[in-house]
Amino acid sequence: MSQQQAEVAVVVLGAGKGTRMQSDLPKVLQPLKGRPLISHLLTAVDGINPDKCVVVIGPDMDNVKACVAPRLTAIQHQQSGTGDAVKAARAMLEDFHGDVLVVYGDTPLITTATLQRLLDERHRAANPAVVVLGFRPDDPLQYGRLKEGADGELEAIVEFVDCDEQLKASNLCNSGVMAFDGQYLFELLDAITNDNSKGEYYLTDVVAIAKSKGLSCAFVEGDPQEVLGINTKAELAEVESLLA
Repeated sequence: MSQQQAEVAVVVLGAGKGTRMQSDLPKVLQPLKGRPLISHLLTAVDGINPDKCVVVIGPDMDNVKACVAPRLTAIQHQQSGTGDAVKAARAMLEDFHGDVLVVYGDTPLITTATLQRLLDERHRAANPAVVVLGFRPDDPLQYGRLKEGADGELEAIVEFVDCDEQLKASNLCNSGVMAFDGQYLFELLDAITNDNSKGEYYLTDVVAIAKSKGLSCAFVEGDPQEVLGINTKAELAEVESLLA
């Protein structure tokens, strides 16, 4: 049963060019079962009846803007990481203090029920400022890991290259999907730095930042199939077969 009472905004990240698709179409417009990829995700989002939905797109993506209308769009002018992408929606969310879900336009299998579980977790007793969707794939490969504290709270999201052997042995991985207490969202985003090998602003840093500010963080586990992202034609074909 849903416990969430607050207003809900959803930020959909859809600015990726999808160069590995080898197509003139942006990645989120690639056809899947006769519909653009992003429309599958938006169907799941619509199921939670959000008060606002902002789709972050790249410049010159008028075709994506038309596809997602009448939803709001924000432009990420430079691809400087997922943290920067969410910040592109600031103007639409500056005065929004409800829950904010961050989802990805290239994950067409995620369900309304899973998104609702993230929102429900936001309103449990610990009142976590950040809730992350984790998953346990059969082969964790190079996924970032969710690091749990002794109290069962989420302590950090650690990129695979930075994991110690103990954390690499864990198969609890980061999907990237998150729910935030909106009153803290931009404070956390503004604290992200780009001091890393790619010079990008990683949304994953928000968990450690929140913990450093004394805020609680949590995670829920989801079905690995639901968080399958699509970056190549082969991955698109794989998901197409799952929907057959």
